[in-house]
Amino acid sequence: MKFFTRSQFLTVIVLTYLSVATSLRAQETTTTWPQWRGPDRDCKVSGPQWPDSLTEDNFKKSWQVDLDPSYSGPIVSGNRVYVTETRDKQDEVVRALDRSTGREIWQKKWAGSMTVPFFASSNGSWIRSTPALDGNRLYVAGMRDVLTCLNAENGDIIWQVDFAERFNSRIPSFGCVSSPLIDNDHVIIQAGSGVVKLDKYTGKTIWRSFVDAGGMYGSAFSSPTIATINGKRQLVVQTRKEIAGADLRSGKKLWSQEIPAFRGMNILTPTMIKGYVFTSSYGGASFLYNVKNANENQTPELQWKNKVQGYMSSPVVFEGHVYLHLKNQRFACIDIATGKECWISSPYGKYWSMVIQGDRILALDERGDLMLIHANPKKFELLSTQHITDDPAWAHLAVCNNEIFIRSLKSQMAFRWKD
Repeated sequence: MKFFTRSQFLTVIVLTYLSVATSLRAQETTTTWPQWRGPDRDCKVSGPQWPDSLTEDNFKKSWQVDLDPSYSGPIVSGNRVYVTETRDKQDEVVRALDRSTGREIWQKKWAGSMTVPFFASSNGSWIRSTPALDGNRLYVAGMRDVLTCLNAENGDIIWQVDFAERFNSRIPSFGCVSSPLIDNDHVIIQAGSGVVKLDKYTGKTIWRSFVDAGGMYGSAFSSPTIATINGKRQLVVQTRKEIAGADLRSGKKLWSQEIPAFRGMNILTPTMIKGYVFTSSYGGASFLYNVKNANENQTPELQWKNKVQGYMSSPVVFEGHVYLHLKNQRFACIDIATGKECWISSPYGKYWSMVIQGDRILALDERGDLMLIHANPKKFELLSTQHITDDPAWAHLAVCNNEIFIRSLKSQMAFRWKD
């Protein structure tokens, strides 16, 4: 009989624990969708493996509720789905729906409409920002640069901040687009002609940074994210002119890099990849910057530049490759190490929202088509497609375990993968 030494015995215990812990993590599922681009703001989800097709045998509608127009993505938590609307061109509305049936639980409205410039009117004058849920508080950014904190249980307004009034700033000509970000006891949003950090309980301003002129050519189109770079946790934002890191406590700019774009159309959420930041702009190009050693006196080092241009669709990342929908309506796979495209597809629609699980990408085209794609660097591999709606579908997908929530311009739908 073989006996273990104490050291060997402890090693076995530790390895067994790690094996069990790894197994449990692999079984974890994404059951909520609390903010823009999901729990970690990167569109990655866990859960049971998706089927290989979107046929009716595998993918079925659970319910549908008709709504007034909105581009906001749905928020999902507990037994509820939270959606927004612009009603009668004068009010903004938030509704809580039952997750299982779509039945309305509560609704709240306030005056908040505006009209975008005539050349952008085809994209509508309705609410755009995706809310953020933090426990029992729901944060909703309205078109007129007003952030509202609601009690998620009953819809009561806890506080409301009018940034134009508070800072004497100009209302964004295209409406507030940035989706709020919760960080511990604070909420951060690119609004009020800058980036603003508020106390999430009271709405009190903690700091305001990256101040611009607002109006037509100021006011960010992007949404903030948080990354740890060289051991320092920091805010990463993309303004109309630059991508930058900021100190979370003070709002001080830590580093920045100008990103060329036609009329400042820097729209993508910054994509962080282990000390590197990727972005792509309309009228510019695609860029990967090394920000590990960047500071206020040293700009990030350009790793590579690729001529392909993103537009509104933030990418997903899988095993050393960026999967990006382009301004020319094609879909591209870019090698992160070299910056070279592995392939570029034929044209699709103007905008995709994407969620990735393992090597499967679920993409919603603004024309109402849902696509299941294999994340394969060797070729564009469309596994399955299903036409979901004839209405435009600009809102971001929400995926929770085997549930898929799709917001078209005038309805909220829920689907389920086959159990």
